[in-house]
Amino acid sequence: MATASSSAASSSGVWLAAGVRSPFAKVDGALAGHDAIGLSVPVVKAMLARAKPDFAVWGTVIPNLTWSNLAREVLLDAGGDPTIPAFSTVMACSTSMIGAIEAAGMVDGRGRDLALVGGVESMSRVQLGLSVALSDWIRKFQNAKTGQQRLAALGALNLKDVRLFIPKVVNRVTGLSMGEHTEITAKEWNLSRADQDAIALASHQGAVKGWESGFFDDLVIPVGEVKRDGIPRKDTSLEKLAKLGPAFDKTSGKGTLTAGNSSPLTDGAAAVWVGSAAGMARLPGETPKVRLVDYEVTSIDLRHEGLLMAPAYGVPRMLARNGLTYADVGLWEIHEAFAAQVLSHIAAWESAKFLSEKAGVTTPMGAFPRERMNPNGGSLALGHPFGATGARIISQTVKELAARPKGERAIVSICADGGQGTMMLLESA
Repeated sequence: MATASSSAASSSGVWLAAGVRSPFAKVDGALAGHDAIGLSVPVVKAMLARAKPDFAVWGTVIPNLTWSNLAREVLLDAGGDPTIPAFSTVMACSTSMIGAIEAAGMVDGRGRDLALVGGVESMSRVQLGLSVALSDWIRKFQNAKTGQQRLAALGALNLKDVRLFIPKVVNRVTGLSMGEHTEITAKEWNLSRADQDAIALASHQGAVKGWESGFFDDLVIPVGEVKRDGIPRKDTSLEKLAKLGPAFDKTSGKGTLTAGNSSPLTDGAAAVWVGSAAGMARLPGETPKVRLVDYEVTSIDLRHEGLLMAPAYGVPRMLARNGLTYADVGLWEIHEAFAAQVLSHIAAWESAKFLSEKAGVTTPMGAFPRERMNPNGGSLALGHPFGATGARIISQTVKELAARPKGERAIVSICADGGQGTMMLLESA
C-alpha cells in the first residue's frame, strides 16, 4: 500500500530540553474550571521564568470561537514580551510534537535560537456550536433593517436547522470514533484482551513509580490547588481491569477495548524547549537536554489501513535510514491512545512481511524490546490531553534520556487521527 512520508535529519545543533506541564486530570474533574488559556498560562509563565524564547508555538485540537491564534493569546496573558512572535498549530494527537518539529526547522541561529513549544486541551470546556444553516439565518436576521424584514426572516426559519453542533472524537471521513477504529485494528491483528490489559497495568505501575520516585517533581507544576496527576491508579490490577466491559464494541461479543485499556478524556497543558546550542545555553544549567537526530512525519490511507497505524510505517523507516535496529534504541516512549494501538504497532514492527511489503523496509529489525518502553508511564495512566500529549512525552523522554550515558538513543512515537503520525530519534550528549 502506498503511503506518504516526510523526514529530515537534523543538524547536530538542534536540541530538545525538558519543559514543564500542568497536572493532568480526567474530563470534568479537578481542572474542569479552566479553559485552554487558563490551563496554558501557568505553564507558559513557568517556562518564561526560566528563559525568554525567540518565538513560541502552541496548539490545541478542539477549537474555540473566542480566539483564532491561541499561542499569541497565551503568550500575552502569561506576561510574555509582546515582541515575541507566536503562532498556533494543530495535528490531532501529534499537535505539540509537530510544533516541536516546526520549531526545529526554524531554529537557524539568525535570531532564532530558542523556541517555547507546547499545547493544551480543555476537554471539560468544549464550546458547542450552531449548525451552519442556523448560523446563516441568525446573521441574516441581525442584518434585517426593518420590522417587515425581520418578520420575513422569522418566517424563513426552518426548525430542522435549529440544532447544536457537539464536537465528538470521531473521524470526519469515516464517521467512526478512534476507539471503533482501534477495535477493527485489534481484530485484524488478533490482539487479546489480556495483552491489552497488561499494557495498561504496566503504564499505571510506571506512572505510580515515577511519582513516588520524584521523577515528575520538576516536570509538573501546580495549577491552582491541583498538584499531581489524578489518573494513575496504584490499586489497579489485572483482575480489576478484566472486570471492565467493552467500551466501543458492545454488541459483537468480541470487543476488547475498555475504559481501562483506553486513554481517558483529559484536561492539561504541557511545554518543551527546542533550540540551538546557543539557545540551550540560555536555559538554567540543570535543564535536561538531548540532541534531535532525525524525525519522521508519516501519513497513510486511512480508508484501507488502521487509522492509528502511521507509526508502524514511520518508525522502521527512520531507523533504517539511520542504520539502526530496535536493539540500538535504549528508550522507547510510545503514545498510548489505546493499548491495542501500541500492540498493533509492535506486531507490525516485528513482522518481516509488514516491514518489507508495506513499510518498504528490508533491513532486519529484530524483536521489539518491550521492557524499554514507557518506564515512567504513558497516556493510558497519565492521561491524554490531545494538544498537550506531544510536549508531555518529549519532556518525559528528554529527562529520562539525559540521565543516561552519552550516545544512548530514544524513539518518541505518536499516532494521530487522520491516519498520520510523528516520530523522533533522540540521542543523549
